[in-house]
Amino acid sequence: MHETGLSEAIVAAAVRRAAGRRVTGLRVRIGGHPVDPAVVTQGIRVAAAGTVAADTAVDLVLEPMTVRCHECGRDGPITDHLAMVACPQCGGVDIDVTGDDDVVLESITVDAAALGAV
Repeated sequence: MHETGLSEAIVAAAVRRAAGRRVTGLRVRIGGHPVDPAVVTQGIRVAAAGTVAADTAVDLVLEPMTVRCHECGRDGPITDHLAMVACPQCGGVDIDVTGDDDVVLESITVDAAALGAV
């Protein structure tokens, strides 16, 4: 349920930044461990229900970590959790994993009509 907590934290941050204004869009950059974008988007919609972020448009930017295998030379994105411990091509465990595991709420869009009300 990693995506559930992630979704709730994203909505909480957006609601704080909105300061009572209706949120019409979110842009979120997610790096690191593989996540299911459909699950995160649905989680955001569920967490946003009943808040100023209800029915917001969600733009997810996924930046997966990469794995480089010293045994076979494979160098590519991590597509599942197993690839973080063994090469998905040869099964070797002499690997380097690189990339950020940050989650950044890059921007929120608020209802323009609400801007004058603040």
